[in-house]
Amino acid sequence: MSSRAATHDPIELGLRVNIKQFGLLVLINAFVGGMVGLERTTLPLIAEREFGLTSKSVILSFIVSFGAVKAVSNLLAGRFSDLLGRKSLLVTGWLFGLPVPFILMWAPSWGWVIAANVLLGINQGLCWSTTVIMKIDLVGPKRRGFAMGLNEFAGYGAVALAALASGYLASTFGLRPVPFYLGIVFAIGGLVLSLTLVRDTTDHAMLEGRAHQDIAGDKNASFAKVFAETSFRNPTLFSVSQAGLVNNLNDGMTWGLFPLLFSSYGLGISSIGVLAASYPAVWAVAQIATGALSDRSGRKWMIVVGMWVQAASICLIAATPSVVDHLAGRFWLWTMGAVFLGLGTALVYPTLLAAIGDVVHGRSVSRVGDRTRLPDFAGSDRRRSASKLAGFGCWGVSTLARSRVCGRGTPVGNCG
Repeated sequence: MSSRAATHDPIELGLRVNIKQFGLLVLINAFVGGMVGLERTTLPLIAEREFGLTSKSVILSFIVSFGAVKAVSNLLAGRFSDLLGRKSLLVTGWLFGLPVPFILMWAPSWGWVIAANVLLGINQGLCWSTTVIMKIDLVGPKRRGFAMGLNEFAGYGAVALAALASGYLASTFGLRPVPFYLGIVFAIGGLVLSLTLVRDTTDHAMLEGRAHQDIAGDKNASFAKVFAETSFRNPTLFSVSQAGLVNNLNDGMTWGLFPLLFSSYGLGISSIGVLAASYPAVWAVAQIATGALSDRSGRKWMIVVGMWVQAASICLIAATPSVVDHLAGRFWLWTMGAVFLGLGTALVYPTLLAAIGDVVHGRSVSRVGDRTRLPDFAGSDRRRSASKLAGFGCWGVSTLARSRVCGRGTPVGNCG
């Protein structure tokens, strides 16, 4: 029985009537975002400067471990939130995240950093997905896009602030351990709030499910059926998952490659921190508006336009050193690219989350976690074409950026 049911409080859907719990979940999601934001500026530089790693493939292994584990955790979060309850899953995620800042502060080798990112991937997958699911439960169908915009504003606003703060602390006190003190605050704060104040929202989902009798039987669908429907049977879920993959590939590149790119051209740690913060900051603020806009004007066009803006922005960032010689000019063009990358992502990300909620209604929310697995194609022909072109464009400029990091004139195949 959920804690809400135990207190016999009436269950209602809507943002206004659930504003206290919704606000609490927004705050918790900010702590979740802060955990990963700590690494945005510092971790690639720690790999090069403290551990002496020269292979970019090895340096990026921390993102591979994080992304793979987070993808699986997202998938499991959706499924087990139905079976075990939302709150218990949220608390579990924070228990996995608690050791992360301590490991990063004192890791004696790069293997320890990779292990910390495995734990961080579990933390992010369980906590972020669960807060998304719980907000969908609370608000119901009418203002889902706006709710997702607020959720992502909190999460990525915290990513930006943590990246900026860690860059400042690293430039003042060194790359370790001081920048990661913030992580201790985030982890303890998130765990305590989740344990003491959060209420389970499963009953809200059941209430909405009863309002959609046409799909009432779907709640008991097997895991294999949900997996298949999300991967290729349902065109909308298929498209959203593919777009989510491309979006996350872009984000992983900005996290792992961009700090190395900027550093290779002589930019200081504090300036790298500003650039690392600019992209998620714009993303965070803009998606409050874009989430609400998708409720009124539709989801599809925003996803397609946003992906094209992302691709153009990455091209600008990667090409800047070739067209501008002095560092100050490069910094401002990189800043412009980061700003537009944030705008493009703001068009895409909350819209994807809202689109999943549109399809799921009050059914089993396994698909919300399923969204961030690794599907390969979009659903309809037009969306497939646009998404594939944007995806291949991102792959191409990722390769270009990697060649820049490796050094001018160095073939990509010989890098790392």
